[in-house]
Amino acid sequence: MKRKKTREINCIQQQKQSLKNDMTQTVIFTLPMRTKKHAVLCHVKLKQSTGFLVAASKRIRSGDVDLNITFELFHTMVLVLNGVLQDECIPLDTHSLFMQHPIYRDTANQLLSIPSKTIGPVGLLYIGQREMAAVAPHDKNVHIIGSDDATSCIIVVVRHSGSGAIALAHLDGNGTDEAVSTMVSRVQELALGYPEGRIELQLIGGFRDQQGYAEDLYSNIMQSFHKHPMEIDLTQACIGEVNTILRGEVNWPIIYGVGVNTRTGEIFPATFPDKGPDLYLRCARHFTGGHQVLDIYDSQLGMLRIGPFNYEPLRGVDLWLSQTDEFILQHLSTTPEVEPPHFVMQVRSTLKYIQENQFPAITVFRENRPLYYRRDENSGLWVHVRY
Repeated sequence: MKRKKTREINCIQQQKQSLKNDMTQTVIFTLPMRTKKHAVLCHVKLKQSTGFLVAASKRIRSGDVDLNITFELFHTMVLVLNGVLQDECIPLDTHSLFMQHPIYRDTANQLLSIPSKTIGPVGLLYIGQREMAAVAPHDKNVHIIGSDDATSCIIVVVRHSGSGAIALAHLDGNGTDEAVSTMVSRVQELALGYPEGRIELQLIGGFRDQQGYAEDLYSNIMQSFHKHPMEIDLTQACIGEVNTILRGEVNWPIIYGVGVNTRTGEIFPATFPDKGPDLYLRCARHFTGGHQVLDIYDSQLGMLRIGPFNYEPLRGVDLWLSQTDEFILQHLSTTPEVEPPHFVMQVRSTLKYIQENQFPAITVFRENRPLYYRRDENSGLWVHVRY
């Protein structure tokens, strides 16, 4: 019996054109292939989910030859700045961004001109440091999503213009790549079934701090979005020098926090005296080395969700608690000159919580279950529920 020959053929196609966010593209390859005895014209249909690498194989039989064809599609997308796709270099410092694209200085000044609002807890989903969440505009439990206390941190807002779905994160340089990917994915999921639209990016917070922490974070965030496989349109950058005011000889941030109206997408400067349930448990993660940016909202259940997570006992916590307020401020803040008045009190309360809950996997998240909170219909506040 004559043995069949097998031939391996790799077909690589690099796609750079912009595709719709929520569609699946069918790519048809016409491949002329010649063996020693046969010329084969192969038409292959391959479905490609937008924005992701797709690999597939197709076996074609022709006479005494089997052709194994491997298809690999790369859909690379990048940031859009001022309506222009940035194929290669992007400005990795805020001064260059504003010099090359002055429109971002203008949009930042518009945001800075809006009076700051003090937002109460009713209808609020507050996002703390190293946290994120995504909500849809029809979510009855969340009317405002927001964060504050961002000195050298940056608040990141991702919005789908067609559906109005919003994700917001408070980033400090830890877990940035994963957070960016999760934010975009959550917004895409919430946008399914809605009109097509763009993925819009807004960066707020961070200032010209003496150590350059915020500048490094800006570069880190921009690179994470630039290498993400979706086309993302930067629409706001109230960061760096435009979010800085000189008081005496010290640079201060102008905006510390923002809120977003989930119904309209309106963004505004804001402060949040009530930061939601179990604040000190949530803060304990970044005092004890938790690097992940946690998604704290289950949009399907309409419930705030914390954990589960664990941390090691913090050595020297008793010693920290015995120190003066000034000592804590100088040693536990990246920007001690410009922290809000409640900073030291919040740190002390967090350290006290860590002291009393050294193993949260045992004392807090029993059976490795998250803590869930549902919006109370009468008070409008988050209340703990067993789920």
